[in-house]
Amino acid sequence: MSHLVFRIDDLSGGPTRELVAHHLVGMHASSPAESVFALDVDGLRHPDVTFWSGWRGEHLVAIGALKQLDETSGELKSMRVADTHLGTGAGRAMLQHLIAEARRRGMRTLWLETGSTDDFQPALRLYASEGFVECGPFGDYPENPFSVFMTLPLSVVE
Repeated sequence: MSHLVFRIDDLSGGPTRELVAHHLVGMHASSPAESVFALDVDGLRHPDVTFWSGWRGEHLVAIGALKQLDETSGELKSMRVADTHLGTGAGRAMLQHLIAEARRRGMRTLWLETGSTDDFQPALRLYASEGFVECGPFGDYPENPFSVFMTLPLSVVE
């Protein structure tokens, strides 16, 4: 696997917008509408959200976002790997990039919400392998049988 180049992305490019749309379709196919908390393009443009795209040459490989919840915590949002790059390590690379960025920003805790159905098992295994542990709902999320909530305490890089 060749190295991914991560770019802060303004979500104006066609490939990025298409992968976000594909991500949303997948979320709605795997969970009831009221249990889908993935952000659309407008949500990902919120001032508290930084969105990255990961590229291998001219090919969009992965997307992911970091939402600032407060001064010391953040939430991972909209992580997705392009279908043609599943199983290549691109998801792990994006996750490690987001964790490193959270540490760089001085965050002490990262949170995430993802699905609970079989479709989400690869993501759950990935998050657990990077140290995330299951927890209860956080922020404004309701208790939900279609959601799994996870957290990761961070050490801050000086």
